[in-house]
Amino acid sequence: MEHEAIEPNRRTVGSLSDLNEPQARAVAKTEGPLLVFAGAGSGKTRVITYRVAHLVATHLVPPYRILAVTFTNKAAGEMRARLNRLVGEDITRDLWVGTFHATCARLLRRYGKAADLDRNFLIYDDADQRAVVNRVLKELDLDERRYPVRMVLSRIHKEKQEGRSPEEMVRRDWADDQVVKLYERYEQHLHAANAVDFEDLILRMTRIAESESPEGEDLRHRFRYVLVDEFQDTNQIQYRLVRQLVKHHHNLCVVGDDDQSIYRWRGADVRNIRGFKQDFPEAEVVKLEQNYRSTARIVRAALAVIKPSRDREPKELWTANEDGAKVTMVATSDERDEAAFVVSRIRELAQAGVSLQDIAVFYRVHAQSRVLEEVMRTEKIPYQIVGGTKFFERAEVKDLLSYLRVLINPRSDVDLLRIINVPARGIGSTTIDRVMAVADQKQSSLFDALEPALESSDLGSAAKKKIATFRSLLKSLMASIATERPSDAALRVLEETGYKKGLTDEDTAESDARLENLAELVGSIMEYEMEAQAAGEAPTIAGYLERVTLSADVDQMKDAPRLVLMTVHSAKGLEFRAVFLTGMEDEVFPYKGLAPGEEEELEEERRLAYVALTRARERLYLSHAGMRMLFGQTRYNRPSRFLLHLPPGDVEQIATRAAPTTRFIDRPTHAPAREGAAWRHPMARSATNAPVKPGERYVDREAFDDVAHGHGAGAELERGARVRHARFGEGEVRRVEHSTELMVIAFFPGWGEKKILARFLVQA
Repeated sequence: MEHEAIEPNRRTVGSLSDLNEPQARAVAKTEGPLLVFAGAGSGKTRVITYRVAHLVATHLVPPYRILAVTFTNKAAGEMRARLNRLVGEDITRDLWVGTFHATCARLLRRYGKAADLDRNFLIYDDADQRAVVNRVLKELDLDERRYPVRMVLSRIHKEKQEGRSPEEMVRRDWADDQVVKLYERYEQHLHAANAVDFEDLILRMTRIAESESPEGEDLRHRFRYVLVDEFQDTNQIQYRLVRQLVKHHHNLCVVGDDDQSIYRWRGADVRNIRGFKQDFPEAEVVKLEQNYRSTARIVRAALAVIKPSRDREPKELWTANEDGAKVTMVATSDERDEAAFVVSRIRELAQAGVSLQDIAVFYRVHAQSRVLEEVMRTEKIPYQIVGGTKFFERAEVKDLLSYLRVLINPRSDVDLLRIINVPARGIGSTTIDRVMAVADQKQSSLFDALEPALESSDLGSAAKKKIATFRSLLKSLMASIATERPSDAALRVLEETGYKKGLTDEDTAESDARLENLAELVGSIMEYEMEAQAAGEAPTIAGYLERVTLSADVDQMKDAPRLVLMTVHSAKGLEFRAVFLTGMEDEVFPYKGLAPGEEEELEEERRLAYVALTRARERLYLSHAGMRMLFGQTRYNRPSRFLLHLPPGDVEQIATRAAPTTRFIDRPTHAPAREGAAWRHPMARSATNAPVKPGERYVDREAFDDVAHGHGAGAELERGARVRHARFGEGEVRRVEHSTELMVIAFFPGWGEKKILARFLVQA
């Protein structure tokens, strides 16, 4: 192939001798299709950057003829930085390196006319897209409760990811006919605004590339070499675009690992990498199987977990690194005991010189972070949430807390403003502004201004009706919760405001996650109730809100290294010296795929576990709990089936003092230590269709004895004595108070100081 003449930067570009044999083979193969299966920690970024440098410096390929596609801006930045060091900024300036979306946005600025777009088109973000759908729903006179905005957008995005226009949608029922109309009108609004959404960026470029137009032909000749990183995460429309870009020369290098395909829920299709040889029969296949990241024990453990996968491309991950410490599998009694163990080991690692920023705590679902965060705050360990918002800062959690604050303190204008139109009840900003004007005139709170606002001539009859309904709702809730437990009050708010129903009707992965977070918040309130009762106090909404406010106020050492908390999905592409993988129980991790017909879900859960294990470089801790309160339900789950595959010689099993020893895993198949209650969906209802009340839970008395223990004289409970509580585990007495009943203030690891009636304690 002829190339335009270019004078390469003659600085050192790296030698193939710097690479191992498979890496060097992948770099040297420049012509035709190449499939690189890159195992975890095998140096795939090194291969991609050396390959680009090799094309530029050795084969004199003009930089602007090379396209390298990544899946995150972070990866693109890292790749460009490495190339700067290899070939110099003057060369990399002309390279095309970026994500699919960034690359397509840049191309659309050049080829926009073919997509009927002006050069200055807008890219609508999530909020913009929701606003358009809201407007379309009103135009078509469709009920938002029947067609939730997020559900509609999720469906539109899915159709675009699979390359289908409104006319090409498969209609299954009458409801789909309405979605087609929504999709059509949505597209009309975007066109009128000279705007696109994120999915449009790729879809429109694909349509141009597949067309017989002059722009399409030019685009198919623009790049001479195309590289795609994380190829296992591509969806159908992305793959269609890539195939068009290499249609005339097939100089396509794709790098990925089918063992790390974990984004099926957002459109990724692992068949793209597994079927690559069918689409490009002449493709050479190179496997990078040497892991440079982790100790040998961690590598063997990860390989053992992924090997039972169906349909995977056979790969034997190995390492020349030392064996290192054994993988630690720890049995704990519950999520608090698990969190206390994590904290104790983190302190040991820190004392051994491991920086907090080199330590990560993983969990399968965001709701698990709540207990971990509380314990980190109690123990004053600085942390940061990656790939998610801190639990008490999540929108749905703040919404429910604002409702509770208003119900006990209607003068809280900040909270009233937050909830006045949440869930959507048609009270717009103009109406709110006029109510605020009434409040200013009367120098009253917004709540007190609601009634006189109904007499204002500034409000129309429709607005007055909505304000009156909202005020009546709050009044009704205030009356109802006066005699209810805080957790019952929270459940009532979610039901009567329609908040829960709206999320249930939305029926998307995001709405399910929000429901789970709300259920976790109710579970937190239930824990507070148990603690208050153990201390001989009546639990109140005010008491819980005070606890949350004070706990959330602890935010220390912002500039110091901080521990990382994240879901496993967020951990993709990262690595740490020490990793704690919590919640290793069936129905927690794996979270899905346990029912008949869900084999694909279980396969993805297994790949997710493999990703989690391969993030650790030196130390790996896997914890499972005998019981766990999650989404407001106490359940007893089996240790994760993934733990069964771990090689015994590379694992040490330990248990906390509070954990039942029967939780050890020493059989090829295992039964649970105790059969647990069936899993229930968050915010579930009973068979009588009544909300499940706090306290209506399965309790195994051997593991959790919540009846009072008679206790002897207070002399045995002097300062420094060791005591045990059914919920908090083992602690140390700090002081004793004599009142109508003996009261003990004790410190419990993971819980902090607790004030408890002596009859609820036994000597340890």
